Amino acid sequence: MNFDLEKCEWINQPKRTRVSKDGIEIITEPHTDLWQRTYYGFRNDNAHILQMQTGEKFFSFTVKTEFDGKRRFDQCGIAVYLDCDNWLKASVEYENDEFQRLGSVVTNNGYSDWATADISADIKTVWYRLSRRNSDFCIESSFDGMHFKQMRICHLFEGAEQISFGIYACSPEDSSFKAVFREIKVGECIWKEHK
Repeated sequence: MNFDLEKCEWINQPKRTRVSKDGIEIITEPHTDLWQRTYYGFRNDNAHILQMQTGEKFFSFTVKTEFDGKRRFDQCGIAVYLDCDNWLKASVEYENDEFQRLGSVVTNNGYSDWATADISADIKTVWYRLSRRNSDFCIESSFDGMHFKQMRICHLFEGAEQISFGIYACSPEDSSFKAVFREIKVGECIWKEHK
């Protein structure tokens, strides 16, 4: 399976984007986000997502992200978006000039969670690897593209059959920034069965 750009579809396509053999560039629109209900009470479902569909039950998806967030919560990374109530995402979210948050959100049945770890604000490149085993997923990240560390293992209640997966970027506040995605690969599932 390949991440075939000709088969990819936009959800909330930004006004400014560029897709080429060198990668995908997104300029985020202000007030865009993915979040459902939990704690904050609001529901946002307008992040820029470019994804493809698959019925393949076992695979790993890897992408390099380059970013320079400017305002709180500016973010870009990977996503599995099934519908507004069922999805996951992993990204770096800008917080301030000292630190940003490397995190992931899993949303099942309309309720989101958010798991984070603080990292230096100087980091402007992160690789992500998403592995699928049926409706279970492993999210990993790397700062050099070679050594990946597990961020979380999760389950999507609606993720057992056909899913859509890919990249995303958004700016929840009154902001806009450039996110670049390169080295996009899909291959054999690296996340081995637990025995």
